[in-house]
Amino acid sequence: MTVIALRNRLTETDVRRLVRGQTDEERALAARKICHRIDAATLSDVERAAAHDILDLIARDAAELVRRSLAVTLRQSPNLPHDIAVKLASDVDSVAAPVLLSCPSLTDEDLIEVLHGASSAKFCAVAARDQVSAIVVHEILDSKDVVAVGLAASNDGAEFDEAAYQRAFAEFCECQAVMDAFVARSHLPLDITERLISHISDQALDRLVKNHALPPQLAVEIAEGARERATIDLVDQAGLAHDPKHFVQQLRMNSRLTPSLILRALFRGHVSFVEHAFAELSGLPHAKAWLLVHDAGPLGLRAIYDRTGMPPRLYPAIRAGLDVYHSTEMPHDGESREHFRRVLAERAITRFQGIPEEDLDYMLRRFAEDAQPLAAAG
Repeated sequence: MTVIALRNRLTETDVRRLVRGQTDEERALAARKICHRIDAATLSDVERAAAHDILDLIARDAAELVRRSLAVTLRQSPNLPHDIAVKLASDVDSVAAPVLLSCPSLTDEDLIEVLHGASSAKFCAVAARDQVSAIVVHEILDSKDVVAVGLAASNDGAEFDEAAYQRAFAEFCECQAVMDAFVARSHLPLDITERLISHISDQALDRLVKNHALPPQLAVEIAEGARERATIDLVDQAGLAHDPKHFVQQLRMNSRLTPSLILRALFRGHVSFVEHAFAELSGLPHAKAWLLVHDAGPLGLRAIYDRTGMPPRLYPAIRAGLDVYHSTEMPHDGESREHFRRVLAERAITRFQGIPEEDLDYMLRRFAEDAQPLAAAG
């Protein structure tokens, strides 16, 4: 083995310690330093071949600590050769786990091969990867390992196709830990969201309602107390709805598309919901309703508002809310969005100055209606 091509990258002392170090700790430290220098270098073909020999030497070291030093240091590196990555992934759990979790060069075929008869720790490492293909997800489901399946269920990067969702419900519906884990995903198909309702804990149900759009009819039923242990705020569901037109239609069918709900939705920044609500109540297509709602002049909003049949006393609040919304940029992150909503409500309310006191009382009273999530009895 030659390291001459890497003489400017490595020191003879490091290599000597790697080969002849008297203790595992000494060789592990030398391995870590060598791996860092190889990873930081731009290697020629000759240097890459020499580096491969050095890394292979480390990967064959009898000491687990030395091999783990390699696995941890180069777990995300493009300079970790594929064959050595596979060798490390097949090693004992402490060596394999960092590579199985993070190594970008491992293919689906590599992962499936490693997982045959593997330990729970290896399944868990694969389940937590940034990207887990559907075929590997099925391999994890085959393991029946509750912890690994729960990690995959909560991992946005794990691809659950329809068959995987069906298997998860068929095989783990009685395992609350797995069912609860699905709630952590940033997106769930609506039919899966609906099925989860009857399988998850109270705490997970609260998170599901807060973070995921429910099928419209189900959202209304929960708000009306059909689920004894659930609470829901239809305004927040309006903001999460993937199909606001359908959501608005369901609310109207259930007599829940109230002026106070529309006003609160506007003050929460859910303007798309307001547009669809106005379109539904006025009988106009959404495209035309959008133009009237966002008309910069004084006539468009007034015209569509009068067609909705909403109380005339609420018009100044709607006008104020839209004016403030148009003058303020809506942020995208959650914390800034909450601040935006507070500012929107505060500025809109300041616009009410000068209107008759009885009208202001009426607006605030309507704004307060439905302001709290509807909790079930008991």
